[in-house]
Amino acid sequence: MEAVLPEGVTPPGTRGRILEAGLELFAESGFAGASIRQIAGMVGINSATLYAHYPSKGHVLAELVRIGHEEMRTRLTEAAAKTRGDSAARQLAALVRAHVLLHTDHPLLAVVTNGELHALPPELSAPSLQLREECRLLLADVVERGIADGEFELDDPLLAVTAIGGLGVQVAQWFGPALDRTREQVADQYARFALRIVNADR
Repeated sequence: MEAVLPEGVTPPGTRGRILEAGLELFAESGFAGASIRQIAGMVGINSATLYAHYPSKGHVLAELVRIGHEEMRTRLTEAAAKTRGDSAARQLAALVRAHVLLHTDHPLLAVVTNGELHALPPELSAPSLQLREECRLLLADVVERGIADGEFELDDPLLAVTAIGGLGVQVAQWFGPALDRTREQVADQYARFALRIVNADR
């Protein structure tokens, strides 16, 4: 898979190439398995030049993880806005579809964002954790509204939100041409799964 970042977020020039190289290496070898020298080599620069753009390997990862979470918040916010005034079920389905499509469109970024966040120290992970919490609250608000309106029926909203939020994460690991399903088909099916979790189709 190609190391592709969301449109409009990649810095120009060397900084952008460093992020793309880091994304490819972190997705392939993990944060611990990739080195500054490898990243610099892929870009065609030396380590000293790389450090002039990013103070450490952790800063490269932190920027990628932040970009991943920014894109997730953007897509979920747009999905929520487009379905404002609709039923909670329709809005939940839209949020899940947006989440899944992010993972089909940017699988390497999703793998790194979800799988390597733990490698960051608190001062570098804090911005992304805040973005992640904002995304969780978007989903939680819709679930709570569905319960209040009588659309959803469930005993543990917190676990339901956790389960639904985790649905799309693994899509990045296996989605591809061999699946014989389009990204839209996968997103629609996962939206149906989410509605079953909250008993919207009872």
